[in-house]
Amino acid sequence: MTGFILRWIVGALGLWLASRIVPGIHIRGLETLLLAALLLGLVNAIVRPVVVFLTLPLTLVTLGLFLLVINAALFWLVSVFLSGFVVHGFMAALGGAIVTGLVSWFASGFIGAAGKIERIGQRR
Repeated sequence: MTGFILRWIVGALGLWLASRIVPGIHIRGLETLLLAALLLGLVNAIVRPVVVFLTLPLTLVTLGLFLLVINAALFWLVSVFLSGFVVHGFMAALGGAIVTGLVSWFASGFIGAAGKIERIGQRR
């Protein structure tokens, strides 16, 4: 349960940072931010694997760059379901998906498999 909450907070932090950095992304209030992070996590866990599988040939042809389009589309999809989370256009969705992904990637270096905060690195 700790891992879920920690990853949820990291997702919310990524969304908040994206709304501050990327023009065209607006989040109204803390409640909307937390709901958007939860919904984005659910969409990435349930919808994303299906979409990635269905678009696998296109992803292979573009050497994986089409995954950026998929991430942007799923980011925009979350904004469709939440009225307080607004994404204006594809470029804003792409920028938001990149910022959120980078924050999650960076945080994954500090969150272990058990969901606890730890520094993951090479042992000597």
